Amino acid sequence: MSGSDTAPFLSQADDTDDGPAPGTPGLPGSMGNPKSEDPAVPDQEGLQRITGLSSGHSALIVAVLCYINLLNYMDRFTVAGVLPDIEQFFDIGDGSSGLIQTVFISSYMVLAPVFGYLGDRYNRKYLMCGGIAFWSLVTLGSSFIPRERFWLLLLTRGLVGVGEASYSTIAPTLIADLFVADQRSRMLSVFYFAIPVGSGLGYIAGSKVKDVAGDWHWALRVTPGLGVLAVVLLFLVVQEPPRGAVERHSDSPPLNPTSWWADLRALARNPSFILSSLGFTAVAFVTGSLALWAPAFLLRSRVVLGETPPCLPGDSCSSSDSLIFGLITCLTGVLGVGLGVEISRRLRRTNPRADPLVCAAGLLGSAPFLFLALACARGSIVATYIFIFIGETLLSMNWAIVADILLYVVIPTRRSTAEAFQIVLSHLLGDAGSPYLIGSISDRLRRDWPPSFLSEFRALQFSLMLCAFVGALGGAAFLGTAIFIESDRRQAQLHVQGLLPETGPTDDRIVVPQRGRSTRVPVSSVLI
Repeated sequence: MSGSDTAPFLSQADDTDDGPAPGTPGLPGSMGNPKSEDPAVPDQEGLQRITGLSSGHSALIVAVLCYINLLNYMDRFTVAGVLPDIEQFFDIGDGSSGLIQTVFISSYMVLAPVFGYLGDRYNRKYLMCGGIAFWSLVTLGSSFIPRERFWLLLLTRGLVGVGEASYSTIAPTLIADLFVADQRSRMLSVFYFAIPVGSGLGYIAGSKVKDVAGDWHWALRVTPGLGVLAVVLLFLVVQEPPRGAVERHSDSPPLNPTSWWADLRALARNPSFILSSLGFTAVAFVTGSLALWAPAFLLRSRVVLGETPPCLPGDSCSSSDSLIFGLITCLTGVLGVGLGVEISRRLRRTNPRADPLVCAAGLLGSAPFLFLALACARGSIVATYIFIFIGETLLSMNWAIVADILLYVVIPTRRSTAEAFQIVLSHLLGDAGSPYLIGSISDRLRRDWPPSFLSEFRALQFSLMLCAFVGALGGAAFLGTAIFIESDRRQAQLHVQGLLPETGPTDDRIVVPQRGRSTRVPVSSVLI
């Protein structure tokens, strides 16, 4: 049992003074070069001494985190899988349907900075346990709302954001404190496989459970039971490693948290972090729009082509598109995440800017294929699926790489805050508003056209074309990231090694001469 697990609830998890003694075998700095500007990567033995966990236990922790990540995204997109039924049940239009996702993302976005602050300072394991337990209860409650209480569905979906915020801001930082270098990239790729796979399973579970039970409410009752298992696994398996220990020399000074405002100022001066977050915002905008509206768009396309009967009031909306789109999302996610990580890993050998360039290529490449998918929907549903497959594969190349960029351009004691800031930015300008925006544009276009199934299809088709334009803007942001990535990464490495101490207005200290050299001392120690 590690020391972090015996600490009081919500106490500081890491004893930052604890660490291996200088000269520990397997660790950088053991050969008398503690100030090397390019620190060596610890071997397996060294990592085990630093974290106090075996390689097998560390991999098991990642597996548990991956399971919970999959579960979170599965729950998020179960609603999209039964969206036509929800519209029929509550008698709502496209704009109100978009609010379901918008309210959830808005709550998630607001709560992320809170958990980011807590995650940089307190026991991450217990924060996640509490958040996921609350999320499971609220998700179960949302399945019992009567048809005249649509506002209550919006409220419960907003409260679900507590669980997601408590988890997504913290879990990647645990992985960062267990692994380094290429091994960290591989573990992050495994972790982020869960996003597209969980999203796809959400569509599949939503549509199939509804078909089996004959009631869409049962689709929302699958994930709460799995959430209870997630809390048990978190409590029994996960142990907390010391923050940043795997990245600093054994004999370098420990990293201590700075104030929240100091963290925000440092992140605002980090151009690689800001630009990569803007690029990821474009990814969130596109994926958020497609996640909610793609199955409904494909259903309307089939109705226009005469392949499927229309979804009439009082009837269950029967369509295989949620299942097919879910399978495509799973496959393209696994393929895209793995492809992105592998291409980036190989290119890094010759180009240190490989990560942002691969992200830019993925976004810029996905834009024309998503446009073609929308343009071809009235002529051939098969061509639409092919272009969606290619576009989503390219789009998925970003997930693990963006997370890796954040972890190596931000120092360990700011990573949860950085994760939270990236979540706020990407959701505020991305998928918090994109589903509602797409639905509102669709409703506005339909008002100018005569009522028909063709009008419903065309309105949603034209509104979704906005995604291709936003994707191109995101690609440009990643190209900007490539300009600064080398210097920002190097600065973070020097800071972790204790070679670049924090200076400037974030430190409540002043410089005074002492024995022929300048020394920083607290303001309170100087008499004026």
